[in-house]
Amino acid sequence: MKKIVSYIWPLTRKISSKINGTLEITWMNGKKVLDSEMANYSYGSLQRILDYGLSKIYFDSKANILLLGMGGGSVIETLKKKYNHRGHITAVEIDPVIIKLAGDEFDIIQSNNLSIISDDAANFIKNCKSSFDLIVIDIFIDLEVPDKFYTIEFWRSLIKQLKSKGNILFNAGIQLENDTDIQSIIRTYSKEIEFQLHDNVYGTNTLLIGRKK
Repeated sequence: MKKIVSYIWPLTRKISSKINGTLEITWMNGKKVLDSEMANYSYGSLQRILDYGLSKIYFDSKANILLLGMGGGSVIETLKKKYNHRGHITAVEIDPVIIKLAGDEFDIIQSNNLSIISDDAANFIKNCKSSFDLIVIDIFIDLEVPDKFYTIEFWRSLIKQLKSKGNILFNAGIQLENDTDIQSIIRTYSKEIEFQLHDNVYGTNTLLIGRKK
């Protein structure tokens, strides 16, 4: 019934999170999305933006993938349904409220091919012992990427966990006016990573794509 009614007017339920503030689950035009007060977190414009980034990358259907910032799990859905991914995905999400919403509202739950870890992404990557074919970084608090995910220290740990010829997809910001931090990452690691910078993807986001040499 909610799906049918949503074609007439949106239906929204609000949920409080200590980390992300007010979150909203909205049925609109027959589709359910997860938003913060200011930005889409999953299954709306964000899903299209990350799909754009994935379309620029070659990865095997059995690639070992690390997702830093799971949100509602829309990128997991895209990987499985559009790219026929059948390998293992490790999804790291700091907010237990979002992890619960992903399961309850979008059926994103732990399985043989999906490990969901409740942790800070910077802490996880610092202590991680595994290596990955593709790392997707999509970490926002509302409209902002926390500063620590632009640091050289974070990227040093990140690149260490990336396999040879592996790829990185970083959702680096929304309507950025200053890309100094991104340029610093590119300069520091250009000998190890071949970077592509995509500005104003769908008029809003900056994506940094990298392939390990």
